[in-house]
Amino acid sequence: VCYRLVCCDCLARCCRRKKELKARTVWLGAPEKCEEKYPKNGIKNQKYNIITFVPGVLYQQFKFFLNLYFLVVACSQFVPSLKIGYLYTYWAPLAFVLAVTMVREAVDEVRRYRRDKEMNSQLYSKLTVRGACFIRTDQLDGETDWKLKVAVGCTQRLPADLFSIKAFVYAQKPQLDIHSFEGNFTREDADPQIHESLSIENTLWASTVVASGTVIGVVIYTGKETRSVLNTSSAKNKVGLLDLELNRLTKALFLAQVVLSIVMVALQGFSGPWFRNLFRFVVLFSYIIPISLRVNLDMGKAAYGWMITKDENIPGTVVRTSTIPEELGRLVYLLTDKTGTLTQNEMIFKRLHLGTVSYGTDTMDEIQSHIIQCPPSPPAPQSSAPKVRKSVSSRIHEAVKAIALCHNVTPVYESHVNGEPEATEADQDFSDDNRTYQASSPDEVALVLWTESVGLTLVNRDLGSLQLKTPSGQILSFHILQIFPFTSESKRMGIIVREESTGDITFYMKGADVAMASIVQYNDWLEEECGNMAREGLRTLVVAKKSLSEEQYQDFENRYNQAKLSIHDRSLKVAAAVESLERELELLCLTGVEDQLQADVRPTLELLRNAGIKIWMLTGDKLETATCIAKSSHLVSRNQDIHVFKPVSNRGEAHLELNAFRRKHDCALVISGDSLEVCLRYYEHEFVELACQCPAVVCCRCSPTQKAQIVKLLQQHTDNRTCAIGDGGNDVSMIQAADCGIGIEGKEGKQASLAADFSITQFKHIGRLLMVHGRNSYKRSAALGQFVMHRGMIISTMQAVFSSIFYFASVPLYQGFLMVGYATIYTMFPVFSLVLDQDVKPEMALLYPELYKDLTKGRSLSFKTFLIWVLISVYQGGILMYGGLVLFESEFVHVVAISFTALILTELLMVALTIRTWHWLMVLAEFFSLGIYLASLAFLNEYFDLSYITTWPFLWKVSAITLVSCLPLYIIKYLKRKFSPPSYSKLSS
Repeated sequence: VCYRLVCCDCLARCCRRKKELKARTVWLGAPEKCEEKYPKNGIKNQKYNIITFVPGVLYQQFKFFLNLYFLVVACSQFVPSLKIGYLYTYWAPLAFVLAVTMVREAVDEVRRYRRDKEMNSQLYSKLTVRGACFIRTDQLDGETDWKLKVAVGCTQRLPADLFSIKAFVYAQKPQLDIHSFEGNFTREDADPQIHESLSIENTLWASTVVASGTVIGVVIYTGKETRSVLNTSSAKNKVGLLDLELNRLTKALFLAQVVLSIVMVALQGFSGPWFRNLFRFVVLFSYIIPISLRVNLDMGKAAYGWMITKDENIPGTVVRTSTIPEELGRLVYLLTDKTGTLTQNEMIFKRLHLGTVSYGTDTMDEIQSHIIQCPPSPPAPQSSAPKVRKSVSSRIHEAVKAIALCHNVTPVYESHVNGEPEATEADQDFSDDNRTYQASSPDEVALVLWTESVGLTLVNRDLGSLQLKTPSGQILSFHILQIFPFTSESKRMGIIVREESTGDITFYMKGADVAMASIVQYNDWLEEECGNMAREGLRTLVVAKKSLSEEQYQDFENRYNQAKLSIHDRSLKVAAAVESLERELELLCLTGVEDQLQADVRPTLELLRNAGIKIWMLTGDKLETATCIAKSSHLVSRNQDIHVFKPVSNRGEAHLELNAFRRKHDCALVISGDSLEVCLRYYEHEFVELACQCPAVVCCRCSPTQKAQIVKLLQQHTDNRTCAIGDGGNDVSMIQAADCGIGIEGKEGKQASLAADFSITQFKHIGRLLMVHGRNSYKRSAALGQFVMHRGMIISTMQAVFSSIFYFASVPLYQGFLMVGYATIYTMFPVFSLVLDQDVKPEMALLYPELYKDLTKGRSLSFKTFLIWVLISVYQGGILMYGGLVLFESEFVHVVAISFTALILTELLMVALTIRTWHWLMVLAEFFSLGIYLASLAFLNEYFDLSYITTWPFLWKVSAITLVSCLPLYIIKYLKRKFSPPSYSKLSS
């Protein structure tokens, strides 16, 4: 740290030559415009400006009073006529403050650097060639499912000659969207040239993981152009609301300091060198500005962080940013990710409903017995045969077979040697124990795992066929004729297969009940049972089938292929061709799959709601899935209405839908990212106002950038503090944008955990982190900050009284070591022990989360409480000074001894008055500080008359003054607790 005094001209030159100033440079009084020519050396006049190199966070938090304090001190030292007292009494506190703050921030920076270096130094294996592979995109969209990626057709069979071909790739410019890509691949050394289109299925984004197989790729985007970087915002220095409030109070204190100095000079009559006297009074009253507050708060924050990490009830919690623990106690909005945060992203098959009979987890063995006893592929009924009611056994067979065939799941066999996957396929182990399933949705994997558990196993699949194995070991082969993938618009997927042994062609389809209800044949149970499963928190799928003759299929295939070759309205024609098949399908069954929630998610969300925290769920998942999880986690209560915001694409549609939403009251909101973007483009203020009135909000299909945008919207349109929690790389932007970011170290890696301010291992730990540690941190820091300001105001009041009595002389009351020792040695430990204070026990804070709601009102630290402490300081300062002047007898040195001793005792008693729950360290700090002061009296010959302080008159005078200054406050506190007790005292009693 260095300080320089430069003139305005030199400063202007520095402003032009910013390289000399390097980073974190702050100046006062810089000229607004730089001149063209400046002298290279010398100081032209006495208009000094200050350049201070201080840590960025420290400057942002206390930039006003730090620079003013430095300005006053510098003027008093460099202008001899303004010098008051010893030099170290001014420089030592400032140097100590800067040293402590720099050390704390340096520790945070070093830890962050080491974490980043560890993650960025990971080694990557060289990849080999394969035609198709699966990737995991959890660091982009938060989903841990596996997505199929296919190489360009003409390169799939070029493992050796891939680097010798002559080809080029045309790609679109870098953009944020992670769900689309447009490009072309052209091979020039072929005759004729080969042109192939590139789409999203041909791309592997940076920050994704190759989950199966290996791949060689062409790098298109690097560095800042990658999707992961484009969707990640730059980190910022976060400043707590408490620090900003204390900064405002410090400005008020400085104003009081200036006003008091002007009043003193005015009472002198502005006689003589009044300007010099004004500056001397400013220096004398500089203790009003609590420079030691920064040290106490920083040390307190370090103590809070240590308490959090050592709490055995939330093991593994890490405090990565030590500047904002108080923010945990003032949160109003919690924005949470879904996958991996609220849920484990592990799907379990829970229920199969056939219309007349339902099977749960405890009756799955009955299904298994039917599959084992009967043939898996009953002969297809002839069209001329009369329709008969099918047996339960045959219906179970058809349902399980449909579930085992209608999906996009691929079984994968990868043998491992010493933990490394083998590159050759010839040595792969195709046993059941070595088989894993890959799919773009964990729901489908859960369904296939269930069919395996009841006896029908998917053993092989490629682009054109798949094989099932029966319990007897028989292999059933099917040719895949067509696949209709799931889309968010259609909400269903279908497949047409031909069984190899019989030649039967069957169209299977599964999807959401809203999409399938109009497709399947009439029934009277589907809607009711879907509602029942949804209320259980299950994700439902309707499964149906339709048998096709060879002529029917050939007719469909011709129309379908013709539609796919169409240039105009291709998507509409393809959809029309598929819809021709989607008529009168036979309803087979209804499945229920549960996405397992994280441990204790429901009670934790209820705890947060009772604490007055509004919870918004932001997820990249589908609308139906997000709604289902919102219900199962009780983010939305069972009897609460849900308004699903309809898809809107223009201003008119957004206006109509917002009006429809406005007419509903006390209902949760579910909206997609696309609709949200349209609303924010045209009706930002109206939408945010309506959304903030909802008890819960669910935003689905959100990109990482949108998540951060929602956080910033809440910060801009409300005065409340926001918290973001997530576990994936797609949550980093949201975590960094929030006032307080919490990361969970889970299946999606450590990216969110490392970028967060606080890192936890389970979502349920956030309850104790906020209700106990956040609440305590805020209340303790508020009490500590106000007490430190009181400590400065009381001695400044004594100085003002002293100067007033002695004809407004700008002479210091206490000098040298007394001033330094007062704020450090004699009162530091008792005042700092306030960081151990608590109003209620942790168990009580968790039992009554309503206590947390009071903190959001900011009543622990406000102008009202500040004015109360000002009145206390003025009263006690006046009593101490007037008492010392009235009771001293012959020598002035007795005034110093009496008033200073009474001051120390008053501060110790005021700490005891402020404490709500005693800790043994508090008692130790009180007696240790008192003992240090009494012991130091023997060495303070320069300030005290040792023969006088051992006499009885000294003792009773000090005791009387201390009693008068403190006893009324104790009486007032007793009466207040008796007639108007705070809420926490009611609980503790």
